[in-house]
Amino acid sequence: MKPSRRRWLWTLAAAVSVFTGASAIYAQQAQRAPTSYLPVDITEPFASIMARMKAAKPAIEEAHRDLLEQRYDLSDRPNRGVTMSGGKAVQEGVRVKLPAGMTWDKLAAMTPDRIRAQSLFPRGFYPLPHPNQPEGGMVFPKPQIEETLKQEQRDLTRFDLDFDLPDHLLAEFPAPMYLTTRPDLGDVAKGRLITLANYYEIFNGILNPKQLEGLRLLLTPFPQQQFNETEDRRSERPSLGVACLDCHQNGHTNGATHLVGDIRPQEFRHRIQTTSLRGVNIQRLFGSQRALKSVEDFTQFEQRAAYFDGDPVIATKKGVNILERGSQVHDMAEFQDILDFPPAPKLGLDGRLDPAKATAAELRGQKVFFGKGQCAICHSGPYFTDNTMHNLQVERFYNPVLINGMMASADGPIKTFPLRGIKDKPPYLHDGRLLTLEDTVEFFNLVVGARLTAQEKQDLVQFLYAL
Repeated sequence: MKPSRRRWLWTLAAAVSVFTGASAIYAQQAQRAPTSYLPVDITEPFASIMARMKAAKPAIEEAHRDLLEQRYDLSDRPNRGVTMSGGKAVQEGVRVKLPAGMTWDKLAAMTPDRIRAQSLFPRGFYPLPHPNQPEGGMVFPKPQIEETLKQEQRDLTRFDLDFDLPDHLLAEFPAPMYLTTRPDLGDVAKGRLITLANYYEIFNGILNPKQLEGLRLLLTPFPQQQFNETEDRRSERPSLGVACLDCHQNGHTNGATHLVGDIRPQEFRHRIQTTSLRGVNIQRLFGSQRALKSVEDFTQFEQRAAYFDGDPVIATKKGVNILERGSQVHDMAEFQDILDFPPAPKLGLDGRLDPAKATAAELRGQKVFFGKGQCAICHSGPYFTDNTMHNLQVERFYNPVLINGMMASADGPIKTFPLRGIKDKPPYLHDGRLLTLEDTVEFFNLVVGARLTAQEKQDLVQFLYAL
């Protein structure tokens, strides 16, 4: 062999060795370090993925069900005297379970440091994981799945996971829909779920053409992370996707859950409960981290990134829908901006109770709300929101802990949601960890150190019912 030939082979061998070694190093680093990106090229056959995840489903759901039962009383205990605006009974009572031997008064008298040191923070007050935190994704309650399938023959069922909270702890379905433009009509939905199959018949003559087109787009399914036509989906059959109002049913909420798309790695992503679109016209912050300043921004962002866990590469693969800002986004926002809160006949123009209409308990609760309870520091004005964000620093009460694949650490700043119509939209807080208004009062009583008496707590709940 000629010397030049040998030198060339030695050089090639050395280069291959270096490349192989570097590849091995990169592979090791990839195994050790989390990535911000989702896998695009799925090499496992779809049939194999589905079979594997179906087999894993019972154990995953059992672990999550055990967690819920350890945290909460999930029984059906309706308040016989209080209903949501459409007639569904409001669930009553504190559902968060206390540590053995503890009472709410004893707990409220302790400092956050002592509660943390003795691990006495109620488990139901910890951040709530997604039903399958390592997998994540949109999960829909059964009534939404069944009615959508009935009307549109479109299936929102996931083969790997079912929704976790019982229906009696969720908002009513189908929810009433109120319009700021036609308060005389009351509930324009009249007990029906608004879908592509019926929206035109119901709203033609009530909405202008732009609003009607905006509603159509809000009801139109587009590809999404778990519901799409690729092999990287969680529906058994290829799917057209999901619509905005699949989660925000009738412009309200059905409790559908997801993980925020703007946090990495996976175990630090927060569960997010679908928020109501009622009264969205008076709100000024949108998105899971409230970085968006208009409903137009949010509508456009959802289609470009939020539907795909904030990953534009995945969005391109699965079928991103780029909405045109000047017409489509505008039309969608124009409809959203006329969704109204339910009637509150006891409230005056300033959001305060009319003494001639309110009960003694409601008036006492109002005094607690604007005084000792410190609620109005954030929930101010006629709609009970200051349109900003606050960091409750709940992590003062517990040490970071991994819960079913989710790292319960700090929530960070969270949006002040309006309290108008609050009894209509359980569960509460951004991740749905508080099942009833009584749970919510106990949570904030502890977090802000209000030291409310049992009577003051009861009165405060009565005031919240009146909103």
